[in-house]
Amino acid sequence: MNLCFKSGEIWLPNKDIEADKWSVVACDQYTSQPEYWHTVENIVGDKPSTLNIIYPEVYLGEGDKRIAKIQEYMKKYISENILQPRIKDGFVLVERTTSSGKRLGLVGILDLESYDFKIGTKALVRATEGTIQSRIPPRVHIREGAILESPHIMLLIDDAKRELIEPLYERKKEFELLYDIELMMNGGTLKGYAICGENAQKLNDLIAQMQEDRIQNNDGFFLAVGDGNHSLATAKTCWNNIKSTLSVEEQENHPSRYALVELVNLHSDALIFEPIHRVIFNVDSKDMIDKFKKYVKENGMDYNNGNDITFVHSGEEFAMGLTGTNGRLPLDVLQKFLDIYIENNKDVKIDYVHGDSAIKSLANNTNNCGIKLGSIDKNTLFPAIAAGGVLPRKTFSMGEAYEKRYYMECRKIVP
Repeated sequence: MNLCFKSGEIWLPNKDIEADKWSVVACDQYTSQPEYWHTVENIVGDKPSTLNIIYPEVYLGEGDKRIAKIQEYMKKYISENILQPRIKDGFVLVERTTSSGKRLGLVGILDLESYDFKIGTKALVRATEGTIQSRIPPRVHIREGAILESPHIMLLIDDAKRELIEPLYERKKEFELLYDIELMMNGGTLKGYAICGENAQKLNDLIAQMQEDRIQNNDGFFLAVGDGNHSLATAKTCWNNIKSTLSVEEQENHPSRYALVELVNLHSDALIFEPIHRVIFNVDSKDMIDKFKKYVKENGMDYNNGNDITFVHSGEEFAMGLTGTNGRLPLDVLQKFLDIYIENNKDVKIDYVHGDSAIKSLANNTNNCGIKLGSIDKNTLFPAIAAGGVLPRKTFSMGEAYEKRYYMECRKIVP
C-alpha cells in the first residue's frame, strides 16, 4: 500500500542557531497589518530565520525581487550548514502550547499523488474549502525556483479514539528533544521530538492500518487540509508540472512528489475552530449593506434580527440573521454576494482577518467595513467533506492568528 502520509527526511537548524529567532508565524497571517511583520524583522535582525526563506503575503507586491532574495538565503543556509538533515527517515512529534491549550502534531511527508483540491474528488486527502485558482500561479512562481520548503500546512485526521499521536506523546521522554522554545509575538511555546528508526516504522505501520480502515468506511477519504490549502495546492501544481517531464521510475522517489506537513487530530481539545472575519476596504458601507439585503430578498431568502452576520462600521454594529437558506451556510450567501459586489466595484478590496480586535481596529477607518461571522462545529467537517463538498473559502480558522503554525522544519524539494 502507498501511504499518503509517512516518514521522510527532515531538516532543522543546527544546534547553535537561536531557534526563537528562526521560527516565525505562517506567511498568510497579518496580511493587513504590516506593522506586525516590521516588528518581526526587528526581532530577527541579521540572525538566521525562516523569515528569510518564506514570502509574507503582506509583501507580495515586491514581486520577483523578494523571490530572488529568498532563493539566495535557501542556498546560503544549506551551504553554511545552518540547516542540516537532522532526521534521515522519520517524523517530528510536535507539542505547541498556546492560550487554547496543548496542541499535538506529527510532522511528516505527504504523497501529493494522494491529494487533490478539486471539488468532488475521491482522493485520500481532500481540501476543506474552495481553492481560488488565481491565487495559485504567483505561489507556483515562488516555489518552482526554490530548493527548500518550510511548511505551514496542517492536515487533520479524524481520530476520535486518539490512537495515533496521543500514545506517542505519552512516551515523549523516550525520544530526542530537538527543540524547546518560546515563540516570538505571543505565539506560545514549541517543542519537537525526533521519531526515528523502529519507532518511525511502527508509526508507518499504524498509519497504513488506519488509512485502510478509513478507505473502507469513509468513501476513500482519510485526511483533510485544515490550514495551508493554497500552499498545498501550489505544491501539487508544481509536482504535476515536473511529473510530466519524468519517467515512471523517476516519479517514484522524486522529492517534489512530496510535501512536508503537520498532522493534527481533529479531536484535540486545543484545536479550536475560530471564525474568519472579512474586512471590506474603500467601500460605502451603507450601500453595501443595502445591496446585500436586496440580494437576500431577490434570492428567495429573508433576514431578521439574528446574529449570523454582523457588519461593523465606525464603532457601530448591525447584526442580522438569515432565514429560508435551505441549509446553506450564511457565510456561503454572504461570500457569493461579496464576490459579485467587489466585481462590480473595482476600488473595493477584501481581506480575511482573525479576532474581534483586528476587526475593530480596521473598521474604525470610515472607508472600511468589518463583517463578523460565527464559526462551525468542527465535528461536522469530515462528514461534509466525505459527502463530496467543500466549504466556502475562509469559513474557519484553526485558532487565532498567533496560534497558527510557526515555521521550524524544512525539507529539500530538489534532487
